[in-house]
Amino acid sequence: MAARKILIVGGSSGIGLELAKDLTASGDQVVLTSRSLDSAEQVASTLGSNAQGVALDVSEPESIADQLKSVGKLDGVVLGAIERDANTVRDFDIARARRLVTLKLIGYTETVHTLLDRLEPNVSTGIVLFGGRAKDAPYPGSTTVSTINGGVDGLMNTLALELAPIRVNSLHPGIIGDSPFWASKDAALEGYKSRTPGGELATMEDIVSATKFLLFNKGISAHSLNVDRGWRIS
Repeated sequence: MAARKILIVGGSSGIGLELAKDLTASGDQVVLTSRSLDSAEQVASTLGSNAQGVALDVSEPESIADQLKSVGKLDGVVLGAIERDANTVRDFDIARARRLVTLKLIGYTETVHTLLDRLEPNVSTGIVLFGGRAKDAPYPGSTTVSTINGGVDGLMNTLALELAPIRVNSLHPGIIGDSPFWASKDAALEGYKSRTPGGELATMEDIVSATKFLLFNKGISAHSLNVDRGWRIS
């Protein structure tokens, strides 16, 4: 199989980096992004010649087209850039809410818009949008996060319709027990584990596998996938 070239927005750390490692190890090429060019290039250098780093800040959508000028033809895009925001209705922070809305809904859309001339218009081309389980499993302070992650599915549907035969899917991770954010929070993790049927949480490996499924399976489009090992049903 010929090597594919995938842009991973937010690919310099966390789950995005794990995906970049997996793809490059399989012979695919990746373009990974970070807000810092130095960081993006440093991380890419650790992955070998199949990786390239570019600077991209999707919370500043007016700059996206210029920042992605160096990116050539692509076989897929993974929009995995996220920020965590604790925001309640009773103590609502407008600036933080606006930033997160801009990052995911406007920034994701502008990134796809910018890259359309570099994405082959066929069913082999995939786009994956990252949301999160807070869309339908809210928690105190998730007002903005829950709203936006629900919006990710609306964005997925309209992109899948407008861009067909390019496929567009969304992925919603639950609590990822071995992620950098959660790995050291043992007390909290025990409580979350008790809410999965098998007593274990999803892992970064699970998310990487699910992302590749949505990205490369030609039969999957306009699909919203939760990856949480059945969290909340037990």
